[in-house]
Amino acid sequence: MEEYLIANTTKEERIALIRKWIPDEDGVSDSDDMDLWDIYADYINGKREIAEINASMTGSFYTEEDLQA
Repeated sequence: MEEYLIANTTKEERIALIRKWIPDEDGVSDSDDMDLWDIYADYINGKREIAEINASMTGSFYTEEDLQA
């Protein structure tokens, strides 16, 4: 992952990396989709590394059984 560190990339390379993560349009639109441009804006602009951004994201995940309890 060192090749993706801010010190080892240009802004254009960081944009290209995030662009690779965006799925191709499959005709299904979901308003709950994450906006990777917003999430990784600090990485693109050279402020925070990918690992820092990923570590800051938290969420709760529930199974079907959790929801029925």
